[in-house]
Amino acid sequence: MTEYSTFEHDVLVIGAGGAGLRAAIEASASGVSVGLICKSLLGKAHTVMAEGGMAAAMGNVDDRDNWKVHFSDTMRGGQYVNNWRMAELHAKEAPERVRELEAWGAVFDRTKDGKILQRNFGGHRYPRLAHVGDRTGLELIRTLQDHGVHQGIDVHMEVTVVSLLKDGDRVVGVFAYEREHGRFRVFKAKAVILATGGVGRAYKITSNSWEGTGDGHALAYHAGAELIDMEFIQFHPTGMVWPPSVRGILVTEGVRGEGGILTNSEGRRFMFDDIPDNYKDQTSDTPEEGWRYVTGDKEARRPPELLTRDHVARCIVREVREGRGSPHGGVFLDIAWIKEKISNAPEHIKRKLPSMYHQFMQLANLDITTTPMEVGPTTHYIMGGIRVHADTQESTLPGLFAAGECAAGINGANRLGGNSLSDLIVFGKRAGEFAAKFALENGHGAIEAAQIEAEARRALEPFERAAGENPFVVQQDLQEMMQDLVGIVRKEDEMQEALVGLDKLKARSAAASVAGNIDFNPGWHTALDLRNLLTVSEAITRSAIERKESRGGQFRDDFQGKDPEWGTKNVAVKQDADGQMKISHIAIPEMPGELKEVINEMG
Repeated sequence: MTEYSTFEHDVLVIGAGGAGLRAAIEASASGVSVGLICKSLLGKAHTVMAEGGMAAAMGNVDDRDNWKVHFSDTMRGGQYVNNWRMAELHAKEAPERVRELEAWGAVFDRTKDGKILQRNFGGHRYPRLAHVGDRTGLELIRTLQDHGVHQGIDVHMEVTVVSLLKDGDRVVGVFAYEREHGRFRVFKAKAVILATGGVGRAYKITSNSWEGTGDGHALAYHAGAELIDMEFIQFHPTGMVWPPSVRGILVTEGVRGEGGILTNSEGRRFMFDDIPDNYKDQTSDTPEEGWRYVTGDKEARRPPELLTRDHVARCIVREVREGRGSPHGGVFLDIAWIKEKISNAPEHIKRKLPSMYHQFMQLANLDITTTPMEVGPTTHYIMGGIRVHADTQESTLPGLFAAGECAAGINGANRLGGNSLSDLIVFGKRAGEFAAKFALENGHGAIEAAQIEAEARRALEPFERAAGENPFVVQQDLQEMMQDLVGIVRKEDEMQEALVGLDKLKARSAAASVAGNIDFNPGWHTALDLRNLLTVSEAITRSAIERKESRGGQFRDDFQGKDPEWGTKNVAVKQDADGQMKISHIAIPEMPGELKEVINEMG
């Protein structure tokens, strides 16, 4: 057996975004040794792209808010296929997790009386998002890093995990490589936490950075864990559309939360054209009334731009397809109009939305205080992921835990804006707590040498192939196919075509080759990422074909209505004994009577 650098920890966390950092902090506080692996540099996490705020029912701006309203909003937004226990825990525990961040040094925006300020966001009944301008995710990462650096956590930067290592059914470590020189590493652990984020790089237009290749989803799947809800992809309604070099970069929902309105090429505020019946009693039909709500009026009114993300994204697609889009294939997002209501509006916008102001000035030479932005839907988030136990975050494999975007359950068919950041800290904390408990109760498992050698040989195969295809080309073709055939609006025949295309892409990936040596080789990194991207793409496509209805992030043009039968189950995917992807249905447990009463009480 080849000797590889070996590291040993009680708990190993893969991913250093909000969920991974919070899990590592909590596990370390339990007295176990903790290792933290990040694919890039510490601080370079997709969490920083969550700009608008973290949802927690603190009631600082509207005292009618409480955990019951938050729970009800989350379940309604998720179209009731959520894991209701996760939604309950999240709504109850989020305020305490936010106050904990405050105690650790997070500098939140404040109300006049010194409380944490909260803003409106899509799908939330009351102003609920604690925020730091439009840089909330960045502040979350800064706070967790500053706090975590004192906890004795061993950080392994620029390391990519290739596979999970098992002892029987139990996960006991990982096989990885360091990206700079390509040297393999073996990590032994009593418990492993996956906190690797999303799958956005399976699509052509995405807000995700290069790291978002579905690593955690695919690692868990290939190890034998179960994934659920993979059909539910959130296309954030507002990403940049111009210039092409920055297409897809997120434009925070905070712009709309601060009063931004969406208009088409005719200058019409088109979101009033399609308001769901259950929102009509909460929605104003004039910009002025909508604006009064945004600035804190106690009436339960809501501008239509703050409907759920899936709904807003489909409305934008409709405007573009029907010829009312902006010059570059989007629509207009206008925050500059508030000058009609606020004196010194430019300074107000720069103070409330500093990142957005600088982003558009630097990347598009556009001043958002005077000029509308061009925006359009961008692949942003996946509601689906690893199936976990609601209280412990343990997967269907012993010793394997998951938290954050790569774990499924809390969001159901559609995530409300702002729930992601509070999800990270609520369930990151729980994953760390229960992984540490598992580690204290179990010893290290055995790792066979043959298992490690097989993974090393597989990882090096691209160097041994002669005259194979460039892996970057295969990835690009995959992204274009998923964008075109399994995107915002889906049809059976197109998705079946995508399955045929995926088989061809798998064959091309298996024949892809890389030149040069193992040091500083981005082609090799891409070749290894392809396995994960192809796995999650197949899971998304097969799950979307299976769910023959439209619900949340899944919109079927051939099944446009919701089917009550599909509201009682989740679609699951798992690898069978022959290595094929198997689809099954999991019945959603009946909600307890007291939570049903909460839903009814909240309307």
